Amino acid sequence: MPGPLDADYATAGFGRRLGWGRRPAVVLVDPVAAYAEPDSPLFLATAAAALAAMDSLVGAARAADRPVCFTGVRYSDPTCPEAPLFAAKVPALRAFAAGDPLGELAQPLAARAGEPLWHKHYASAFAGTSLAAWLTAHGVDTVVLGGFSTSGCIRASAVDALQHGFRPMVVRDACADRDPGPHEANLFDLDAKYADVVGLGEALERLAA
Repeated sequence: MPGPLDADYATAGFGRRLGWGRRPAVVLVDPVAAYAEPDSPLFLATAAAALAAMDSLVGAARAADRPVCFTGVRYSDPTCPEAPLFAAKVPALRAFAAGDPLGELAQPLAARAGEPLWHKHYASAFAGTSLAAWLTAHGVDTVVLGGFSTSGCIRASAVDALQHGFRPMVVRDACADRDPGPHEANLFDLDAKYADVVGLGEALERLAA
């Protein structure tokens, strides 16, 4: 139920809707085993539910011949030499060293032929990848985002999607974080300033349209 904070933001002009464009693509940001395996330092308790929602998004996109792509994180060794300051801030990033199975896509997700999987070193799916160029080449104007985690890579990717001229649609059900607090706070802020936060049902309907 809307409260005083919602009213304050609305009065200030935040929270307007971008709306869907004509050509959406599903971009799943780091839906990897590191967030789904209980023994991982990056494990998220709500990862399984988010992965099921992501799988539904992928299925709807493929059925409608919509573009689908993935990102993961990979470093050449456990010292994360490609991102030393990031690794100093978050030592658990060593889980993404080359060859560690925690960096692989989590079940039930798997990329098909023609569906790119970019490996990145920082939070945003656009940082150091050719994602923006690939989306443009495929005529995409709307980016349907799911993945891990809401306060980190999803937030960074949504902001960058907007800055690259795409309409970011962050699917609430297809994201997860370590705690409901940062999850909800970041969804609120994204919806206010940078993206449209939508439910899984709306996203599936739009992908099929």
